[in-house]
Amino acid sequence: MKKVNVFFIVFIIAFVFTSFKITEKDKVHWLSIEEMQLAYKKKPKPIIVDVYTSWCGWCKVMDKETYSNDQVAAYINEKYYAVKLDAEAKEPLEWNGKKYGYMAQYKANELAAYFLNGQMGYPTTVFFSSLEANPAPLAGYLKPKEIESPLKFFGDGFYKTKNFPDYLKGFTASW
Repeated sequence: MKKVNVFFIVFIIAFVFTSFKITEKDKVHWLSIEEMQLAYKKKPKPIIVDVYTSWCGWCKVMDKETYSNDQVAAYINEKYYAVKLDAEAKEPLEWNGKKYGYMAQYKANELAAYFLNGQMGYPTTVFFSSLEANPAPLAGYLKPKEIESPLKFFGDGFYKTKNFPDYLKGFTASW
């Protein structure tokens, strides 16, 4: 009987310790939309928005493998304001003075539909050269080496003098 009790106690302790997964702090300094807009007013710089859903497996992989990459995170933190947007957010959101609500037909917030041009796929990374600029969505899971060129296109200001295809002709990856 003592062996059974010891087994159950060890099992319960092991279960408790493995159930509470300690997560590392996000490497990217994610801001809320409100925080980003306040910071942008003080010092404008490009904006990157990670549009995700809680049920999206590839969104979780992108968090773990791309946004946790040291080079990606350091570059985003230096050059961008980074925002995470749950596409299914039901509360009203405000972007650049305009309010967006929940849209039942998309099962998503209007702001997500605006950012994604109605193409509701997740994850989608959306780039903005400024708060007033049109969204530039890039749909799907992106590895660190795949996100490098669009990050640097906006982050280093190449969008001011070149279009993206011309920029890519001279781009050399370093990640």
